[in-house]
Amino acid sequence: MKDYSLDFKKVNTVIVGSGAAGFNAACRLWQYGQHDILLISENLYAGTSRNTGSDKQTYYKLTLSGDTNDSVYEMAQTLFEGKCMDGDIALCEAAYSVPCFMRLCELGVEFPVNRYGEYIGYKTDHDPKNRATSVGPYTSKRMTEALQKQFEEYNIPFWNKLQVIKIIADDKKVYGLVCLDLSKNDEKKKYVVIEAENVIYATGGPAGIYANTVYPASQHGSSGLAFEAGVKGKNLTEWQFGLASVKPRWNVSGTYMQVLPKVLSTDKDLNDSKEFLLDYFETPEKMASKLFLKGYQWPFDARKVSDGSSIIDILVYLELLKGRRIFLDYRDEPNSCLDLNKLDYEAFEYLKNANALVSKPIERLKIMNQPAIDFYRDFNVDLET
Repeated sequence: MKDYSLDFKKVNTVIVGSGAAGFNAACRLWQYGQHDILLISENLYAGTSRNTGSDKQTYYKLTLSGDTNDSVYEMAQTLFEGKCMDGDIALCEAAYSVPCFMRLCELGVEFPVNRYGEYIGYKTDHDPKNRATSVGPYTSKRMTEALQKQFEEYNIPFWNKLQVIKIIADDKKVYGLVCLDLSKNDEKKKYVVIEAENVIYATGGPAGIYANTVYPASQHGSSGLAFEAGVKGKNLTEWQFGLASVKPRWNVSGTYMQVLPKVLSTDKDLNDSKEFLLDYFETPEKMASKLFLKGYQWPFDARKVSDGSSIIDILVYLELLKGRRIFLDYRDEPNSCLDLNKLDYEAFEYLKNANALVSKPIERLKIMNQPAIDFYRDFNVDLET
């Protein structure tokens, strides 16, 4: 290594990652009086927080509107029942969901609020209350931008284009990081060592471990470096599997399903088109009602296979195994015989209350969520044509 030069930096705390979590951690430390900090990022504009979303990407918090009874304990219980989170962490997340949410509101993220000051909620994936809220398809992007603005106002030290390649630690303590400065072309001048008392690792999930994924292409994840350094994995099993488009990479949750699109299967050459889901249900209305529920039951749930919405995931997967391609068509009803008045009660009432008992999925989507159409149009996919 004598032919290599090393940049050296010493700080109290280094934060790795420039998504919402990383910016928030840096800003909070600054507010609490710890100014000997450094935030580093492989790419400021990469990552999941800034580059992913859904039809109305959700922030999950304690219920703050209406007459729905809720409590920190009840929300913690809901999180714990998913069997992917320890109880103490669930309790902490539930308790801090409101102050963290209000902080985002104060920073300018325009979550919906009524004239009385209630932050309106709705039911999201497997949610027993109305804890969800959203500012549209790009909620986490807006959060990241608001936090980045405060981060820059504080003038917190930041080092972009720095890739962590090693966490320096032993069995008792972390000592710092070894990084590569990606902005330098000379291989012998790329190495950077950061000595730190604390490392906050806000790099997101290991996006590259799946063949089929809707993580943004810019999200790499680097959990493996933490495991290699001796960090014990905990509360890491909360993966969500569900239906998504591949170009662009986007979850087709919420209104994308609630408006009841036609689900088509074709061969590899786009021939032999058929509505394959109809083969598995007694009536078009039964099929459409299950499809509707995928809207706020988007993640696959084994408990909802036999008589629930997750049977849709299984049927789509089986069709893909046959070498078929799956498409959502919003231009026409899922079946010419579909009668919206015969939908299951939950689906019918939802569409009725949304004033969306109209013909054609695209017309329902215009009424319920125009930004969901606009999003795909931004990627040259026109759901109307």
